[in-house]
Amino acid sequence: MTDLTEAAALLRALPPSCGPVRLIAVDGHAGSGKSTFAGRLAAALGGAPVLRLDDLASHEELFAWTERLTARIIEPLTRGATAHYEAYDWTLRRFTEPRALRPDPVVLIEGVGAGRRALRPYLARLLWMDRRAEESWERGRRRDGPGLSEFWDGWTTAETRHFLADPSRPFANALVREVREGYVMLPGPVSTAIQDRTITHGDHFRPPY
Repeated sequence: MTDLTEAAALLRALPPSCGPVRLIAVDGHAGSGKSTFAGRLAAALGGAPVLRLDDLASHEELFAWTERLTARIIEPLTRGATAHYEAYDWTLRRFTEPRALRPDPVVLIEGVGAGRRALRPYLARLLWMDRRAEESWERGRRRDGPGLSEFWDGWTTAETRHFLADPSRPFANALVREVREGYVMLPGPVSTAIQDRTITHGDHFRPPY
């Protein structure tokens, strides 16, 4: 599948997972293409809101943002209310710009760790950008330039530790692979297990979303 129209329709048809919202996580290694994919999926969804986890993380808390996300984002969305949060400025090294996140029928959360254990109960689907860590990090280093080389050295260590302690890929409903024409979405580990049980029980084959 290179056109995201069908994927968007399937996501809209899911039951709500966080109050009235279908919360869709886009996870993967830094530099894997999550932001671009999430932007295109949001467009296919008719302009769905996207929460960038780069706005909630900080230099001091690369991955320790679960409480902030739960209090500022998840709790309001479960009530069907607009969430409000301050976005982190990575140049000024402080939280600055206030932003709002609407409780639309589908909301995307994009970033490394979006599929973490604490968030999965609120997710309608977890999508994993299926690009190897080393390739993703090299893409990220090329994008950001030599000036951020030291930051990337620290980031790759922190990311490796995070996914060792709290992996996301084994719980993905779909694996997203970038191809020349766009994207291909394949069944993830969770969907594969469901399909195996479905075939055993003689039910219908399910899509990978």
